[in-house]
Amino acid sequence: MLGVAVTIVAAIMIIAFEIPKMRKKKLTKELWVFSVLMAMAVGLGIAESLNLSVPNPLNGVRIVLQPFSDFIYGLLK
Repeated sequence: MLGVAVTIVAAIMIIAFEIPKMRKKKLTKELWVFSVLMAMAVGLGIAESLNLSVPNPLNGVRIVLQPFSDFIYGLLK
């Protein structure tokens, strides 16, 4: 539970530092992107703190690119 608390406190500190600057400069698109990425980061941080299974993004890349790799390998064989 300490990890969850640290993650949330760190996120609040980052948000408190970044959002006022973005609002002052009227960076609405950047604010939305920041919010989405921060929510994902906090979610992953909490999941890691609770020892939940977090999927590796490279597995998805491997699944997508494996047929292309097999095709190229077949041509060079």
